[in-house]
Amino acid sequence: MIHPLWNEYPQLQKELKQTLTIMQQSVNLANKEVEAAILTMMHSGGKMLRPAYLLLFSYYGKETDRQKMMALAASVETLHTATLIHDDIVDEAATRRSHPSIQATFGKDVAVYAGDYLFVSCFKILARYASDLKSMELNIDSMDRILSGEIGQMDTRYQTDLPIETYLDNIAGKTGELFSLACFLGAFEGQASKTVAKKAKDIGLNVGIAFQIMDDILDYSETETQLGKPVLEDVKQGVYSLPLLCAIQENPTEILPLLYKKEQLTEQETNELYQLVHTANGVTQAKQYAEKYTTAALKSLKSLRSINPEVTDMIYRLTEHLLKRTQ
Repeated sequence: MIHPLWNEYPQLQKELKQTLTIMQQSVNLANKEVEAAILTMMHSGGKMLRPAYLLLFSYYGKETDRQKMMALAASVETLHTATLIHDDIVDEAATRRSHPSIQATFGKDVAVYAGDYLFVSCFKILARYASDLKSMELNIDSMDRILSGEIGQMDTRYQTDLPIETYLDNIAGKTGELFSLACFLGAFEGQASKTVAKKAKDIGLNVGIAFQIMDDILDYSETETQLGKPVLEDVKQGVYSLPLLCAIQENPTEILPLLYKKEQLTEQETNELYQLVHTANGVTQAKQYAEKYTTAALKSLKSLRSINPEVTDMIYRLTEHLLKRTQ
């Protein structure tokens, strides 16, 4: 199942369908419970943004083997899926994309094995299709930075005086890095110039940071049904994102006493915190950060238009859409 976002991009939609097929074909386990868990996650309606960016940036190069590019896109999305499964285990999340999470449905043991298997699948696909060891090295380096971002987030839980720069560093690793890898890998393996590949990497990083900020903003602007997961769940687990950090700076007197509570926030207190973040302009300020990183990505993207105007316009529209998304 491909997200309806791609209906207006028929060629890309076709390649994303094939990308999903390659992901499915890479899963072949004797343990059918773990296999079922993995396939359930793959069919849970993710947007497949990272493989989409990889495929789009590959068109800046000379590579004509689309099967290869779709396989590399599959490796990136497989890596992303593995990190989501492990995230849900750590967070003890009950839902993901409006469906019960793998760890909630099959148990933590099965979820751990499913995530581990997908890491292996990622590298199996790379080993078959990557042009040289450089792609393997890039993926390993990216996994290192993704893990560093996750650990950084873990280390700063319940830190009410968390500097915004530290938050940005954490999400640059946690989310920005995989977008950066996808864009760079598309250009690099697509045989684009070194200059284009470097710009692709930077564009991807800015897109990923803006995407995560918007994801954090949605926690303060959408319902649980729209989000596909409980609202303010991160706050309850001590993960303080940009809207809250901005609001704390504006109104510490009312917000901090709620966060200093040792017991879980009640529903009334959660609603109160939600309103305080809005009245302190936390969401508005966070959107300004998202706009800053999106603008940086779009500005760099414009310089690639002379190489492939059609693809550049598609990436431009897609990136603008992410800033305005509601889920």
